[in-house]
This record gives sequence, C-alpha cells and structure tokens, in this order.
Amino acid sequence: MSAPSPAPSHPTTATPPPAPPSGPRSARMTGRQKVVLTLLLGAQFMIAVDFSILNVALPVVGDGLGFALQDLQWIATSFALAAAGFTLLFGRIADLVGRKRLFIAGMAVLGLSSLLGGLAGSPEVLLVARVLQGLATAAVTPAGLALLTTAFKEGPLRERALGLNGALMSAGFTAGAILGGLLTDLLSWRWAFLVNVPVAALVVALAPAVITDSRPAQRPRLDVPGAVTVTGGLLLLVYGLTQAGATGWTTPTTLVALLAGAVLLVAFRFVEKRASAPLVPVRILRRRSVIWGNATGLVAFVTETSLVFLLTLYLQEVLGYSPLATGLAFGVLGLGTVIGGTLGGRAVGRNGNRRTIVTGGVVQALATLSLVALGTSGAWIWLLLAATFVGGVGNMLMIVGFMVTATSGLPDEEQGLATGLATMTQQVGITLGIPIMSAIATARMTALGTTGPTTVLSGVTVAVLANAALVLTGTLLAATFLGPRRRG
Repeated sequence: MSAPSPAPSHPTTATPPPAPPSGPRSARMTGRQKVVLTLLLGAQFMIAVDFSILNVALPVVGDGLGFALQDLQWIATSFALAAAGFTLLFGRIADLVGRKRLFIAGMAVLGLSSLLGGLAGSPEVLLVARVLQGLATAAVTPAGLALLTTAFKEGPLRERALGLNGALMSAGFTAGAILGGLLTDLLSWRWAFLVNVPVAALVVALAPAVITDSRPAQRPRLDVPGAVTVTGGLLLLVYGLTQAGATGWTTPTTLVALLAGAVLLVAFRFVEKRASAPLVPVRILRRRSVIWGNATGLVAFVTETSLVFLLTLYLQEVLGYSPLATGLAFGVLGLGTVIGGTLGGRAVGRNGNRRTIVTGGVVQALATLSLVALGTSGAWIWLLLAATFVGGVGNMLMIVGFMVTATSGLPDEEQGLATGLATMTQQVGITLGIPIMSAIATARMTALGTTGPTTVLSGVTVAVLANAALVLTGTLLAATFLGPRRRG
C-alpha cells in the first residue's frame, strides 16, 4: 500500500500556501485531540468491559433471577448476536445520520439499558437489556472508531491513536473479568450493569462540545437489501456457532443456522454487485489491505478471547481457583495487552504493517504453544502468567497492525464503512472464538469418556494447540498476502 503523498504544490499561484509542519511537531497531538482521544477511548474501553464483565458472574446471575442452567448462555449470546449482527449496518447508518450523532445516541442507549439490566427482576427483562446493550455496542463502536480515524489523519498520530484504542479494547476485555469478579464478590452482580450508567452519562454530557462531527460530503442512500442479507447472515452465523458450542456441531439447529447464514452472506455479495449505493462497495472488498487485514484481525480476536475462556476452565476446574482469583490472574494478560498496544503504533511506523503483524503473530503463537505444558500442579500458574503476558503483547501487535491496515488508504467518506468492517471483524471474532474452542475441548473430553481435572486439562490442552495453530495460520496469511508499507 502506498503512503499518503504530500500536499500538491500550486506553481501558478503568486503566493504559495504555508508548508505544513513537519518532523516532531507534526507528530504531536493538540490539546483538543487529546481530549477527543480520551473521551473516545473511554467509551471504547467501557464497551470492551461489557463483553466479559458478566462471564465470571453468570452462575450468580442465574441464581438471582431464576435462569435454568442451560439458559445461562443466552445472557452472553443475546448481547453477542446484537453486537456482531448489526455492526456493519450501523457503520453505514453513521455515514447517513452523522457519526457524532449516532455515537451519542448509542452511548445514551447503553446507559439506559445498563440501568434496566441492573434493576431487572426477571430473566426476560435482563435479556431485553442485554439485547439493547448489544445494539448500542453495534452503534457506538464503528461510529467511535470512525470519529477517531477522521480526527487523526493517516500517519503517526493515527497509528498511535489506534494503538491505544486496541490496547484499551483488549485490556477492557480482561478488566471486565476482573471487575466482574470484584463487583460480584464485594457488592452484587447488578453492579456489573450499574457501573456503566455514570460513565455513559459523562460521555453523553461531554461529547457534544468536544467531538467534531464527520460524515461523507454526499449523503449515501441506505442499501436495504444489502442490510437485510448481511445482518440476517451474521445473526444466523453467530447463532449457529454459539449453538455449536452449547449443543454440538451436528444438531439440526446448528446446521440449519450455519447453512442459512452462509447462504445469506453469499447472497449479500451478489446483492452488492447490483446495488446502486451498496452497503459495502465491491471495490472495497477487492482491496488487499481490507481483505487480508480483516482476515488477520479475525484470527487475532478469535484466538486471544477464546484463550481466556480455555484458561478460565483450567484455573477453575483444574487448579480450583475462585471466580475472583481467576479474574485477578488475567490482570497479567491485561498488562501485556496495554504494553503491546502502546508499542504497536510505533512498531507500525518503524517496521510497517506486515512486519508488525507477523512479529506479533509469531510471539503470540509461541506463547500460546508453551501453554500445552500446563499440568495439574498449582506451580504451573507461573507458566500461565508468563505466557499470557508475552502472548498479550504479541496479540496487540497483531491487532494494531490489523486496525491500521484495514483503515489506511481510504478517504474520510469511506472511514465509516472501513471501521464498520473492522469492528464487525472484532466483534464476530470475539463471538466465534469461544464456541469454536469450547467445541474442540468438549469433543476431546467426550472422547476420553471420563470426568475430573485430568480430563478437563486434556480437553484444554488440545484446544490450546488448535489455538496456537490458528494464530500461526493467520501469521502466514499476513506474511504472504500483505505487502510491506512504505512511507515517503
């Protein structure tokens, strides 16, 4: 991908315009940009926390509201379906109504739905709140990311901003597990919802004065057939994969949902070829940076979030850790992701997108592979902590490289679309990883025909091996299909 060219000169004018600042001055954020960055990153961190804050508290929530054991998965699935299924649609709606407007509206809905969830007195009300939280997430994440990429032009500042965004998104996923354990043990599971309310209110109050709106110069029309096919396809695909993790890959519900989802997504591509104002222009999908950048991003999110799930099984079912202790153990992973995110922007600027992604992928794959050695003794916690820290750094290098690759080389009017695709990749990856790795671990445990810590460890080990192999596959794809990025 070529780098942005310098501003064109105008030899026919009598007085040339002043030259733009160069060197270190051009790589410095203004005071306003710092405020915008803080506000947008705070919102994205809050969104990331919501993905995992209830994971360690699900049994307690079920007992409190009367969920049947087999229905607990719907607390997470209802959120994931809405968040992943509607992201691409809301990315385009942000271009239609204004990204700032959709961002603020989404944050308001997130705050109100969190209040509803915190006050829920029945399973039905809680599930409605989770769906609304998912829809709010689908609106806020692409709109916020588009506002971020248009606030910082392509180059070092954008790379730094995306690096921090990636670090906080990944750290938020880990922090959600820790915070969920703390709030549940010390206060109540309801605070896992209520903690969002003041944060959302603060963002809604400050955003109108701080954030500058961005939208395309020409208002595009909404591609309704494209929106229906892609949203329906994503909903069915995510539903089928979550059902696979819960009931197996060969059940009729799983197979029908996966097949129908695949058919709709194939139909979406044909719809877009004929649409006068396509939701995803075919020329975008032909960009190597968009296709392979999102492919490697999908691998990064599928593997790291599902690894947290696998290691939660290990810590609780093999080593006997409590939910709170499990959450605290992942604090080291969170530290690794923050460090990886802060280094990611610099790594991209110095080494290019492809080398950053490949380096991060190799580091993550090796760190994940080392976890195959885990045993039933409590002393193995030190390997887990070291491997998750190093793997977190590598994972964030992959994610920052993916975000920069997937949003570079496109005009501002297509940033809503690009960030919508990148956000969809992120949310689908987070959603897909757990059912895929759960199915692998469950298949191994079922094949052994026994129960107990040793059986769980065997299932986790096989899934961890598959996880490392998937990271390596994504790394090879990036090395093969992503060209080096040059500046100048």
